[in-house]
Amino acid sequence: MSQAFDFDAVVVGAGAVGLACGYALSQRGLTVAVLESEGHIGQGVSSRNSEVIHGGLYYPTGSLKARFCVQGRRLLYAFLDKHHVDYKKCGKLVVATKAGEIAQLEAIYDQALANEVEGMEHLTGAQARALEPGLNAHTALLSPESGVFASHDYMLALQGEIEAAGGAVVVDTPFEGATPRAGGGFTVRIGGAEPASLSSRLLVTAPGLSAQAVAATIEGFPADQIPAAHYGKGVYFRLAAKAPFQRLIYPPPIHGALGTHYRNDLGGQAVFGPDLEYVPAPDYSVDPAKAAAFADYIRKFWPDVPADRLVPDYAGIRPKIHGPDEPQPDFQLRGADSHGLEGLMALFGIESPGLTSSLAIGEDVARRLTA
Repeated sequence: MSQAFDFDAVVVGAGAVGLACGYALSQRGLTVAVLESEGHIGQGVSSRNSEVIHGGLYYPTGSLKARFCVQGRRLLYAFLDKHHVDYKKCGKLVVATKAGEIAQLEAIYDQALANEVEGMEHLTGAQARALEPGLNAHTALLSPESGVFASHDYMLALQGEIEAAGGAVVVDTPFEGATPRAGGGFTVRIGGAEPASLSSRLLVTAPGLSAQAVAATIEGFPADQIPAAHYGKGVYFRLAAKAPFQRLIYPPPIHGALGTHYRNDLGGQAVFGPDLEYVPAPDYSVDPAKAAAFADYIRKFWPDVPADRLVPDYAGIRPKIHGPDEPQPDFQLRGADSHGLEGLMALFGIESPGLTSSLAIGEDVARRLTA
């Protein structure tokens, strides 16, 4: 190395994906600093999701989402076992509630096979109801590799690995911008109680909802390489009654999302969501009046849903890079081949299945930056 740096790599954003990038880099012997503007890790997109481990059924053949979801899921279960993080490999039923949805299920099954998803099964309606009494199913697909997990404990384990390798995860430390250095690397400006600057050979930006704003503060980052930001809000309702099903229950996906689904969380409570609404700015309110629409949707696969027992729970925002009438794009991992800045990897549009994919994303980022 021709010059000394404070760190080999700086990662912006201590959500699941940023921490996974820091972990992968630290496992290669690099000194890593992960910067987080909030007071705790995982307070953004990573704190407001379904905590589902996705099988990898839906994503187009050869896409990053397909590859990273399957690879990431396999890595994730091994990581959770090694670090004693709680999870439940409960399986998922994708349900056709009427004959008109069978073609969608067949397309999902074919895509799952193309994506090398293990253990997929066709079920008749009777077979699905034998597994989950009370379910309305004309036919169904079973994905046994799907599950739910304690995502915050997972992020704490990633933080622990980074710190054990000599790195640092620093909260209350907003990233203010970066400037490429003449001999390579970056000068990184940080704010907070004690504003400062530090030098790093490599820079990774994985700040979720603020990905576009962060990229715009990096000197020399081409504006035409920053995709438009869209906010996809999804709300969740909890069932104030006994959980009706043990497995994840998913209807066929809707445009731009997987649709309002059911999960039995690690605490044994039933949660439904998220829906999808494009909003002009992040907004985490949950309108109790939405319960009626949720009940109507849920009734398709659970006719006995007690609408009066659906209570508002929480909302999340997906960092989308497409509008409501546009095709859903792939994950965007933009390196020097797109923006021209050596040593920089900028991540955009890391929504679902980003949590499941996080370890695979981290591995790919680290591989590309250290090749």
